[in-house]
Amino acid sequence: MIGAISVIGQTVRTSWRRLIAWGVVVSVLFQIIMLIALIVRFQAVPNYITFYDWIGNVAWIIQSTPSWRDMLPIISEEWLIEIGKMNYDYGTGISEWSLNVVPSKVLVMFFLGGLIGLSTMLMQSDECSKSSKRGLAFGTGVGGILIAMTNATMSWVVCCATPSWVVGLAMLGLGVSTSLALETMGPALSGAGLLVLLSVIFILSWRKSNKRQYLNAGVKYA
Repeated sequence: MIGAISVIGQTVRTSWRRLIAWGVVVSVLFQIIMLIALIVRFQAVPNYITFYDWIGNVAWIIQSTPSWRDMLPIISEEWLIEIGKMNYDYGTGISEWSLNVVPSKVLVMFFLGGLIGLSTMLMQSDECSKSSKRGLAFGTGVGGILIAMTNATMSWVVCCATPSWVVGLAMLGLGVSTSLALETMGPALSGAGLLVLLSVIFILSWRKSNKRQYLNAGVKYA
């Protein structure tokens, strides 16, 4: 186990720039994919964009909320940007659907990108069989999808216009009531995805550590 952790640490130290690049690309690409999904699903382009004073709002929350236990969840839900389709048939208008850029969720996707990048780098240097690599790649994909899916921040007026990961399920055709009922499962699914992804990384680093030990001992590694 110590050897596996050592391999992970060395990979992070030597490739931290690439890992940061992975994080940036994944976090930005995820926002673009969500926006494209909304445009395709509703066959309409956004007609408004709103920028929020995220720093000012966070400062006000810190100042006015005495408990850190309450403060952090509130901050995590603060929006930075809102892009969507406004229907002006109802007075001043109502947002039919929108993409909400939430810094806390962007940060999660940044770390997800780093983990996917780390898994990919370890996989590229691994000499396991093609079937093993496919299995590890599948695990990386499943873990990434679970985390990404449960950190989606799309809103739809049919789903009470609240940005949530279950909006994506409703957009795919699952009943709105059923989708909303599944909302509380988000943390568990995200945690499961993280566990799968970390397991793949640990397996790859453990294999690489074992290979080093065999080579240092002058034994052929298989």
